[in-house]
Amino acid sequence: MSNTSYSSNPQKKVIPTSEWDDKLAEVNISKSDLNKLVMNYLVIEGYQEAAAKFQEESCTQTTVDLASIADRMAIRSAIQSGDVEKGIEIVNDLNPEILDTNPQLYFHLQQQKLIELIRKGMTAEALKFAQDELAPQGEENNKFLEELEKTISLLVFEDTAKSPLSSLLDHSQRQKTAGELNSAILLSQSQDKDPKLPTILKLLKWAQTQLDSKCIYPKITNTVTGEYE
Repeated sequence: MSNTSYSSNPQKKVIPTSEWDDKLAEVNISKSDLNKLVMNYLVIEGYQEAAAKFQEESCTQTTVDLASIADRMAIRSAIQSGDVEKGIEIVNDLNPEILDTNPQLYFHLQQQKLIELIRKGMTAEALKFAQDELAPQGEENNKFLEELEKTISLLVFEDTAKSPLSSLLDHSQRQKTAGELNSAILLSQSQDKDPKLPTILKLLKWAQTQLDSKCIYPKITNTVTGEYE
């Protein structure tokens, strides 16, 4: 780290590394707050064993039953592997109100099930499922109907990869559906749907972008090690 005190751009204020370090030293962040941040990340991202070990070693408590993390991860795994029915069964065992009170989520799970039938080339089954399960929901919600029509349009193409909506068959679509369900489960447990740590890193990037236009300072270039440029 250099202790530069001059600038090739006279319009920008220069903050030497020594001054920057002194300012950082004045910021008081408690060990407890840092531990809560770590626990928040472990719980929401589903690292059950790591969360249990961290809780034991740091004495950091969480309102979440750590055993429920296993159920949440089993649900995510089922959806991401294409077994939507299994995912729905587990979430209903965990808390049936999650799907009963969230029609959009339920529709997206059914839509994902339709996508999996199309992926397997089960055209007749896909059409029947769409007609019996999804069409009634589409009649009550124009947005659902539009999404259903887009999904069904995949059947028009003999090679679904050539469809302009082929992205519905990508693994990212499974991840999107699994993520939506995971967020709903977390909210039902009065938890944040997203971990705080990535949000803080995004805030750091935004703050540094703002500072770049105003001054020259020891900019963090490696968020893993905290090294300055």
